[in-house]
Amino acid sequence: MLLCDIGNTSFHFLDENEDYKEDVKTFDPTSVKKDVYYICVEPNIRKTLKELVNWIDISEKIDMSKYYNTMGIDRIVACEAVQNAVVVDAGSAITVDVVKNSIFQGGFIYPGSRAMNLTYKNISSALDYKFNYDLDTTKLPKNSQDALSYGYLKLLYSEVVSYKLPIILTGGDAFLFKNIFKEAEINERLIFEGMKKLIETTA
Repeated sequence: MLLCDIGNTSFHFLDENEDYKEDVKTFDPTSVKKDVYYICVEPNIRKTLKELVNWIDISEKIDMSKYYNTMGIDRIVACEAVQNAVVVDAGSAITVDVVKNSIFQGGFIYPGSRAMNLTYKNISSALDYKFNYDLDTTKLPKNSQDALSYGYLKLLYSEVVSYKLPIILTGGDAFLFKNIFKEAEINERLIFEGMKKLIETTA
């Protein structure tokens, strides 16, 4: 089974147990001859793929009444993969979604680390620090780098753990945030697991 998660910059494929990426600017979808089950956040690419019979849009298999209209398909499919969890997708933005008994409870969007770094830098060059992911969140900071890190990371951590559910980290910065969310599980293939589940339950 060939799966593909299409974002703004890449086609992310999972072919059985092997995953790989292709650049959206150079990759030709017609070069793939086998059936591909996909999700896509980019409208122009979706329009192109609609013309290819071997590219099958999984989003059409989702009961959208469980979610809200403007919710990203990648977030929805990740939620479909779990029964009870807080899903933290740490990328250019951080999305946090709560699922209880396989029902989406709601979620929120938080700035990604690079976006927040730029925010502080734009306020003052004196605040141009990288976040300290080894921060001890049980103690108030006594230096500028940790003060910025605490304000950003502790607030996110406190909100996420307040739901008292297992925490699943995914996305490009998952391993960085694991230092803060020590009790969390990292699952880099969570979206693919959600895709497989949708295919199996709607076959």
